[in-house]
Amino acid sequence: MKIENSVIVITGASSGIGAATARAASVAGARVVVAARRGDRIRELAGDLRDARAVRCDVTDAADVASLVATTLDAFGRIDVLVNNAGQGLQAEIDAIALDDFRSLLELNLIAPLAMMQAVLPIMRRQGSGSIVNVSSGTTFADVPGTGAYVATKIALERLSAITRNELDESGIVVSTMIPFATDTEFLESIRAGRSDAEAMTAGATFDPPDRVAEAILQLIASGEARSDLVPVAYGGTR
Repeated sequence: MKIENSVIVITGASSGIGAATARAASVAGARVVVAARRGDRIRELAGDLRDARAVRCDVTDAADVASLVATTLDAFGRIDVLVNNAGQGLQAEIDAIALDDFRSLLELNLIAPLAMMQAVLPIMRRQGSGSIVNVSSGTTFADVPGTGAYVATKIALERLSAITRNELDESGIVVSTMIPFATDTEFLESIRAGRSDAEAMTAGATFDPPDRVAEAILQLIASGEARSDLVPVAYGGTR
């Protein structure tokens, strides 16, 4: 997929990886639609970009998802790329996971990306082309105590992505998975539960800048590869 002049919708774009991807895509010549719940943040971001739109969107709300798609089509007439980046963490060992927290995590990290894919696929099918990137996590490479709920949602997203890619073979639409390593974002500040435990677990870790992940996402869109990771070889990755 060519980045220049493409229309790219990015969820979770108010900060971190989503915001960095929006900036990188805009610099590369894309027309960008930034979506997140924090409307003030994305409006400011869109104002700094070339030919961009901001749409306040809770990706777990069906009406918001429909509005995001409709607004994008009204503005640009097509959707070439979807980056499913919105997500949230949770740190708790199995016997301490609150089931309501886990249900909410599943809704945001797994069901919402599926809903977003279902919303854009009819458009991409009519166009005969499209690219979807689902953002997972390097935590899926290890069995770290306390990460079970979060990793379960991301592993499921990775399998959903791979199967969807196969289902869309020869349609002109490609689905890819991006797997960042530890990244310097607001992830810990917005974690659903267990922030102090998560901070203790990551104390002293070296975090990638969001710009590094953004560039990897653009490369994945351009190449159409099935997946890419920024996980060091020492942890089972390719970097």
